[in-house]
Order: sequence, then C-alpha cells, then structure tokens
Amino acid sequence: MSFMDKLRGQLIDIIEFLDSSRDTIVWRFPRQGNEIKNEAKLVVREGQVAVFVNEGRLADVFGPGTYTLSTQNLPILSTLKGWKHGFNSPWKAEVYFVTTRQFTDFKWGTQNPVMLRDPEFGAVRLRGFGTYSLQVTDAAALLRQLVGTDPNFRTEEIGEFFRQNIVGALGPALAHAQVAALDLAANQNVIAGRLATELTTSLAEYGVAITRFVIENISFPPEVEAALDKKTQMAVLGNMQQYTQFQAANAIETAAGNPGGGGEGMTMGLGLAVGQQMAQTLAGSQAPAAPAAPAAAAPPPLPGAGAPWFHATGGAQSGPTSLAELGSLAASGSLTRETLVWQDGMAAWTAAGSVPALASLFGAVPPPLPPATPGA
Repeated sequence: MSFMDKLRGQLIDIIEFLDSSRDTIVWRFPRQGNEIKNEAKLVVREGQVAVFVNEGRLADVFGPGTYTLSTQNLPILSTLKGWKHGFNSPWKAEVYFVTTRQFTDFKWGTQNPVMLRDPEFGAVRLRGFGTYSLQVTDAAALLRQLVGTDPNFRTEEIGEFFRQNIVGALGPALAHAQVAALDLAANQNVIAGRLATELTTSLAEYGVAITRFVIENISFPPEVEAALDKKTQMAVLGNMQQYTQFQAANAIETAAGNPGGGGEGMTMGLGLAVGQQMAQTLAGSQAPAAPAAPAAAAPPPLPGAGAPWFHATGGAQSGPTSLAELGSLAASGSLTRETLVWQDGMAAWTAAGSVPALASLFGAVPPPLPPATPGA
C-alpha cells in the first residue's frame, strides 16, 4: 500500500455512486480494505438505495438522502460488531448501491415457435417479440438471490434469465386468453398486462418487478403467412377469373424484369392471353348475348338403329342411310366391299368390307365368278 493510500484511509470518506453507464443494477463501493471511517458521509440519490453488508450478513439499508455514518445511524451493524461505547477507528463493511429506477432496454423474443390450438386453423405455431421494463423492488432479496458478491452487476447478466421466464409464460398466457390467432393483434395490450402481473408475482423472490410489458408482434411461420396472403388476394379480387388475370399480370411484370431469360416471348404470350380474356369479359359485360339460332328440326334415329351412315356413290357422298338401307344396297350390288362408308365416330372414310359393323351385309352375297376358262 502506498503512502497516499494510507493517507486517504485516514481521511473522512464520502461514499456515493454516480452511474454513467445506464445499465448498472448493483455497484459495490471500492474502499481500500473495505475500511469505512466513523463519521463518513453516505450520499444516496433518488433512484438508489445503499445496502451495508458486514462479513456476509446484510446490516442496514439506506434510502435516498445524506447520512453521517455512526453507531446511532447503524444500530444493526453496531450490534453485529459488539460496539457498545461508540467507535472512532475504522470498521470494515461493504457498501452496495442498488439502482431502483426502471430499466427499459430489455428485449424478449421466442427462439422457437409456441404451439397453440386455434379455433379457426387448428394447431398453429406462433412467434413473438417485444420489450419490457424491470425495476428493483427489494434490494436485499436481489443481493441474496442474484448478485452475491458481484462488484458490478449489469443488465446483460440477467437479460437471458428473464427472457427465458417470459417465453415460458407466453404460451400459457396465449392459451388462456382463448383468442383466435387472427384476433391476437387486437388483444395484445390485454395479454401484455396480464403477463406483466403474472411475471411480477413469479419473480418477486428475486426482488424485481416487471413494470411494463410490450408485445410488439405475434406472427405465423412464413409459409402460413404466404397462404394467408394468397387467401386475402383471392378475397379482394372476388372470383377465380379475376384471380387468374391478377396472377398473369404478376407473371408479365416478373418476366419483363428478366430480359434475356425468355421473358420476352412469355410476356407476349401472356399479354395476348390476358388481352383476349379481358376483351371477352368486356364484350360479355357490355353486350347481351345474341339468342342462338334454332337448329333445323330433324327426327332422332329409330331405337336400335344407331347413327346414320354415309356412302360414296360415283364419287359423290350419299346419305344419311340407315343400316337396313345399306343392306338393300348390298343385296342389289350397289354397295360392295370396296364402297367407302362413314359414320359419326369414325376417323375417316373406310371400305365397307373393313368395317366390322357392316360385315353381316356381305356374308350372304356370293363373290364374283372367276373368269371363264377357254375351251370349257
């Protein structure tokens, strides 16, 4: 110990704490050998309390004000030390300054989604984040439970601990609220107020209170948000035809922004399709549809007769002809196996002898006579 340190140790102390960090919760006064002189001055400012700890035991707590430290002002410490007649020599004790103002820079957020049962969507996963304010309400409990002998206890040392407590309470709070996921935004303040009360009760053993709790946002996973956006777009547009036009317009815009990647042809094709669709829509909305011309009256085919037939005669089309009439033509020789025929459903004109449905017409017709043999 230097001469100046020894000299300072003989002078009257001024014990105070001026916080310039804005994030210090507890600060221990640095005194050489923890020796504090009799008649030392203790200055405790608004937003602070001073806690005296002697040999590991809490002795006295001072609120805002200026105090002269003596046996009269430290009855508990005097009893612990056994001084009955006052003291003039240095006595040892630790002085902790505890900040009692509100700390408003705490943040919270869910690293993993909270699973809930929603009345509209069923099982959903939600994420949330926000801020909260913390204030020391019981300096002695804080020292016992969290600080210990830490000479400089800062907000960063307890931020994660309180965040875990908040996230643990968030799921039950959302479930007990019994509010649909889409209505959570309208009830965030109510849920936040309830959480602040519940958290203050559960954290009372640590000597702190949650004075303000803010839910900035509660959101769905990205894929669910994308599906909701699609549903909203469809609801705004009104029907599938308008939605298709909207999607095509988006595709044109995307393709136009990608020159050289085949976007020109796609843009022209989609533009033509959309233009035609819009023209049809406008025409349908502006002019009433003309009544269809009545079809020529024609009797339906007889039951069991099937579709009518057509056949080639002298290079010209004849018909329609029923199957019975084709049989008469075959018997007279006007319809041969090589005669071309056609019926609805056939791909092309086909020789009658190659059509299975007409095979019975030629079964009873003898084939042509063979050529006569000379000399027979």
